[in-house]
Formats: sequence, structure tokens, C-alpha cells
Amino acid sequence: MSETVDEFGVVTESGNEALVLQPEHVSALAVVRGEIEMQLDAAHKYPRSVKRFLAEATTLATMDEDTAASCMYSFERGGKRITGPSIRCAEICASAWGNAHIGARIVDIDDKDVVAQGAMWDLEKNLRITVETRRRITNKRGERFNDDMITVTGNAAASIALRNAIFRIVPRAYVNRVYLAARKVAVGDATTLTEKRATVMEKLAKLGATAERVLAALGKRGVDDLGLEEIETLIGYGTAVKSGERRVDDVFPEVKPPTTAAEGPPPAEEQGRRMSLAGPKKKQMSIELPQESAAASPPRDPTSDDVSK
Repeated sequence: MSETVDEFGVVTESGNEALVLQPEHVSALAVVRGEIEMQLDAAHKYPRSVKRFLAEATTLATMDEDTAASCMYSFERGGKRITGPSIRCAEICASAWGNAHIGARIVDIDDKDVVAQGAMWDLEKNLRITVETRRRITNKRGERFNDDMITVTGNAAASIALRNAIFRIVPRAYVNRVYLAARKVAVGDATTLTEKRATVMEKLAKLGATAERVLAALGKRGVDDLGLEEIETLIGYGTAVKSGERRVDDVFPEVKPPTTAAEGPPPAEEQGRRMSLAGPKKKQMSIELPQESAAASPPRDPTSDDVSK
């Protein structure tokens, strides 16, 4: 029988693996176990209060307009725009929830995707949730991102995975109360609509989204057509762009100018297509009017000489 031992102390014998811990590994595990046991004891000794959690999380989420706006996130699903709590809102909820471990990391990167893992461990309930998120690292042409863009995409995937893990632990009924309070501060009401609209459009312009792009993305003809619902969606889009989860060109695509007559006639193929759609050209019907008859001419004198005779 052959035996091999790698640098981690794993002994392989006849295809079976047995873990052989070195003394330093045993010491490190003992320290980690002692820390976890202390945290578990503290979690049961000082249990959380839902009332205290809601008060603390709501206070943090509504500290100012910028913080409240960062708690909102917008995305498209099934052709519909949906706005919900962002990773910032999840972090606030996790902080106020207490007695928990949270973390996120990249677990895999292949030619087309990056995979991130987010986890939350509720020490008081002894409940651990792990969520994985996959994000593409290729563009529309199938070309792989450069290293910087892969890093940004990986960080965005880690944020999404962590947010999903936190919202699997913290009950959504509590999260919704915190989110609605933040939404009220960030969006405002009818009395502040005009001011809020101008502020949101100004912030989006700094991110590279012109008013023309914003209106085209929402299907609106003018800035005055943006109501409270559209303001909420735009705030969520801005949060997604700032966090790196979305790109400006993806959320607010570039608007192509319409074709004008100054650009010249359309190509021959386009002309043929238009003529086929219009159908066969109808022939003009002409009506030939009869010439004046001989009876209409002055009468001839029968006594005059006729050259034909």
C-alpha cells in the first residue's frame, strides 16, 4: 500500500482519505471553537428584541435622504420594474438584528461566469443560510471582461449573495417596515415632488444618464410626467449603478436619433421593401374626349364647286 501526505496533513492510503491534524491545526481549531461557544453563550444570555430591532433599523435607514435612497434597489423581472430593499438596507438590518455572523466571498470564476457565496448565521436561533449568486463576465458579443471589470462584477455578485442570505434570516415582514420608512424619506410625497424630481435627475446626470436617456427608459415624454412611482424607480436604479450591480448603459441605453430627410433617400433595399408594403401601383385611367363632329362645323354651300367631282 502506498501512502502520500500533502501539505495539509491529508494521508491517502489505497484510495481512502483520512485527515491527520498537525498540533498547530488542533490549537487553532480550539481557539475558533472557544470563540464560537462564547458568542453562542452571549446570544442566549442577551436575546434580541424585535421592538428594539425595528426602532434601531428604522433610525439608521432614515438618518438622511442619501441613506434612505441607498436602501432602495430597482430591477427588471418578467418585463416589469420592481423596486425593493438593497444591500445597504440588508446591512442595516443585519447590524440591528445582532447575534449573527455574515460574510461573502467569490467561490468560482470560469470563462463566462463568476460565482459568489453569501452567508448569515443566526447564533441565537442556530440557523445558518448560504446563498450563491452567478453573474456573467462576458459582453453581448461573448467577449470576456478585463480583470478590472471581472473584479467589479465579482464584488456585485458578492453583495447580491449577501443581501439574499440576510433576507433569508431576517423576516421579510420586519424588512418591509424598515424599507417603507426609508422609501417615505427618499421619495417624499406630492408636496415635495417637484423638488425631489429635480434632485434625482441631477444625481442621475452625474452618473452619466442624461434626461433623454432617463425619459426613454421609463417611456415618458417629459420630466413633468415623472411621478412618485417613477421617482422611486429612478432612485433604485441610481443605487444599483453606484453599487456596481448595474451599468448606466444597461439601465439607461443610449437613444438613437430618428432618421431625417437630410440624411438622404433610403437604400435601394429599403425602397423596395416600402414599395412591396404599399402594394402595386394603380394605373391612372384616362378618358379620351370625342372630337367635334362634322355637324358642328359651318354648313357648306351646295352650289359651291366641289373639287372632288
